[in-house]
Amino acid sequence: MGSSISTFCHCYSDDDNKSESSDCSQERRALLAHRERQAVASLVRLFENDTRIDFYEGEPLKSLTILAHSDVHHLQLSAATAFSEISEYDVRPISRDALEPMLYLLQSTYADVQHCASAALGNLAGVEENKRLIVDMGGVKYLVRQMLSPSTEAQINSVGCITNLAADEDNKLAIAKSGALIPLTRLARSADLRVQRNATGALLNMTHRADLRAMLIEAGSVAVLVELLDAKDDDTQYYAVTALSNIAVDDSGRDILWSTQPALIPVLLQALHKPKIKLQSQIVLTLRNLASDARFQASVVAHGGLDALLPLLTSSYTLLIMSAAACLRNLSIHPDNEAPIVRAGFLPELLDLALQMDEPELQCHVISTLGNFGANNGSDKQALIEAGLLDRIRIAVEDKRVHPMVRCELAAALSVFALNDQLWRPIVELGFCELLVRLMRCRHMETEYNACLAIGTLIGKNLPEVYEELMRLWQKPGIGMRAQLLQILTLSEYTGTGVRSVAVWILMAFVSSSRSDLQKRIACDSQLVAAVEDISTTRTMPAERPEQASWAFLPGMLGKKGKDVGCQERAPSSTLTLSSSSSRSSSSNSTAIDVGGPDNEFQRTQSLALQVLSLARGASSAC
Repeated sequence: MGSSISTFCHCYSDDDNKSESSDCSQERRALLAHRERQAVASLVRLFENDTRIDFYEGEPLKSLTILAHSDVHHLQLSAATAFSEISEYDVRPISRDALEPMLYLLQSTYADVQHCASAALGNLAGVEENKRLIVDMGGVKYLVRQMLSPSTEAQINSVGCITNLAADEDNKLAIAKSGALIPLTRLARSADLRVQRNATGALLNMTHRADLRAMLIEAGSVAVLVELLDAKDDDTQYYAVTALSNIAVDDSGRDILWSTQPALIPVLLQALHKPKIKLQSQIVLTLRNLASDARFQASVVAHGGLDALLPLLTSSYTLLIMSAAACLRNLSIHPDNEAPIVRAGFLPELLDLALQMDEPELQCHVISTLGNFGANNGSDKQALIEAGLLDRIRIAVEDKRVHPMVRCELAAALSVFALNDQLWRPIVELGFCELLVRLMRCRHMETEYNACLAIGTLIGKNLPEVYEELMRLWQKPGIGMRAQLLQILTLSEYTGTGVRSVAVWILMAFVSSSRSDLQKRIACDSQLVAAVEDISTTRTMPAERPEQASWAFLPGMLGKKGKDVGCQERAPSSTLTLSSSSSRSSSSNSTAIDVGGPDNEFQRTQSLALQVLSLARGASSAC
């Protein structure tokens, strides 16, 4: 460092005062005020005596601050250049005193001074503490002003600094309110690739909050981002795709994209052919977010999206496989998409991926997709059965390596299959009831809920073969459906949960059946009746249960949150995790299980308990 400072200081050293031929004229020296002369002398002395100078504090900072506040162009430029060069190698948290002269230089009337000052701020804005300090001290308004400059270099530096500042969550709103969004949107169309890249990165960083996404839509950013899907620069294209993915998280964002960008899906699918793994993955994630909407679910398939997705499931890159499976998960929600997906040849790949025990997040996406197929009661399921759907589900459930959240997704899929007119009977005949009873006691609340829901749905068929299978399991050693129901009814951890509601509903289905042997199972079981009585008389909602253990991922998440640009970030988005209560269609022969939501679960369970007791009293004469 020091080329600019040492050169400048050399111009004003005592040796130059003695030299008649110096380039530094008497006129220039006359402009130096007394304090400015002292600052220059101080810097000369420091350079002569110490090569390891800390310019962010003490005498060096004081000298540079004096030069920064000078009215002389060359003095300002020397200070600004010094800060720019220093910040190239000494990047760390700085004080308000160190930041103040840089912000002052940013307001200079000289373009070259502004350029160097914004370069310094951009370098320092890579440090978290500095990001907030720059915004707190009002630096954004000066950077916005510089973005409006006709100078390409000024635009590059100011937009780059804004991009770094916007990586801090606390800064985003202040930047948006400063009026930066419209200039950023305009500069994202710049002919200079560096300006375009920085501006697009800044827009991406602003898409991580719902309120700011709405402001970006108002600023006209969406159309520009769609244009940039065809950008020549790979980073710019990636930033644009990721920003659109984040905008597609919201219903309002998807509405805007649907109504104003009719070519969006074809453009995304075209860009998917570029052999860039990172870009391909992000495009597929964008399609997944869009496919949270039924209109886009149909549109992706109509525009040939399945042909583009299928090869990705056999990619050698796990990231691409994961992205494609997640996208397919949302596409499969649309009932009209099941047949095209099966015809396109996805089923064998999905069934193989369902057993990828070393990739539990991938398994969750695949199993949820298969569950979505089961939710469509209007299509022929014979192809699914013949392809080995239920065999793969059984293998996955029984595998001891299966991740708890995968097991939960498997139970959810079975609860959906239990609703389907074509799948429930194979479930019963192939012995899945025993697997469901085992899942009822796996000590994972959501899995137990889905397993109970599946059993309750099967009971709702009111068919002898279902009752016979469950009675076989009622007190089977090592399984004990009765023992698990009793545990759900009595343990405090189940109070106020959907699991307990469904368990009580199962008892009600037994005791209200037309078969006296089933009625007796409940009415004559003193422990079960006592447990139900306790539920019916409890008047106080228990304290909130501790949360379940957190996992490395959750089904339905649209991706993990990463860093802002400087780097890149994906915002999580919404997808559907299917269960019986949210499936697309239910069997016309089934009794509906209405377990309500968490707000009324406690009261609902009590109401069901009272009904069970009333029915049990009527049947108790047979005991």
